[in-house]
Amino acid sequence: MKVADIVNIPTNELQDKLNSEIANYGQMLLTHAVSPLANPSKIRESRRDIARMKTILRQRELNK
Repeated sequence: MKVADIVNIPTNELQDKLNSEIANYGQMLLTHAVSPLANPSKIRESRRDIARMKTILRQRELNK
């Protein structure tokens, strides 16, 4: 997910999406530990998406 896409999402939806992505990330880690994922780069991509979302939420919090 690109930063431009994240910026356009309202704050409450972004928080929900972040919680969903964190849960998905944890599930991917667990699945990958048991049996390798077909595309392990998805783990890195998910981690970076989480960081982007947290960054945007923090910026909005500081700008209030």
